[in-house]
Amino acid sequence: MAEYWVAIPPFDSHTNPETVSGRPPVPVKSLLVCGILASLLYAGMNVFIPLQWEGYSSASRVVSELSAIGAPTRSLWVPLGFVWAVLMAAFGLGVWRSAERNRPLRVVGAVLLAYGLVNLVPWPPMHQREVLAAGGATLTDTLHLVWSFVAVSFMIVAMAFGAAAFGKRFRLYSITTIVILMALGVLTGHDAPRIQANLPTPLVGVWERISIGVFLLWVVVLAVAVWRRPGVKA
Repeated sequence: MAEYWVAIPPFDSHTNPETVSGRPPVPVKSLLVCGILASLLYAGMNVFIPLQWEGYSSASRVVSELSAIGAPTRSLWVPLGFVWAVLMAAFGLGVWRSAERNRPLRVVGAVLLAYGLVNLVPWPPMHQREVLAAGGATLTDTLHLVWSFVAVSFMIVAMAFGAAAFGKRFRLYSITTIVILMALGVLTGHDAPRIQANLPTPLVGVWERISIGVFLLWVVVLAVAVWRRPGVKA
């Protein structure tokens, strides 16, 4: 059997693999901007889309009701949610590519990338409150709760590893964000049976939106922190 030898260029810890392979460098900072855009988009969705549903209250209704089966805002939420997921996945890739030897930060990037990719598939939608109260819940409602648990788990894991990726201030900030998110998550979950029974939930939307908001803000702060790391490609 003939043997073939391929000349391999020298490689050490300072060599850029992209240069060796001949590929152009990935614009990591452009990917980091996607995290900021993702947060701004999601916040904007929660301001603009509820206005398209007369009678919807952001204070007393959860975000998932905007994409519920039969909701008049579902046709808006789903495509914009897809764009948000693409931006979040791109941001996760940017964090991962900028991590280098920072293993906790690499985990953060991988988790956010997976979080974005999972959200590329539309969530199994819940039914509207009236349908749930009438006993019309189906498998999609159960799967919606499972998706919600998975999403929150991604968020908490990303922030937990993010706490170990930078200095003391970012660590304290990340831990505080996790505590707030979990505390408000408990308050939101406490109202879940009332949603299914179509009973008043005057503040459930406030609790949920604050918990989402603190995570979106954390993503923005993370993007800035990673951007400032030495050696991050423009």
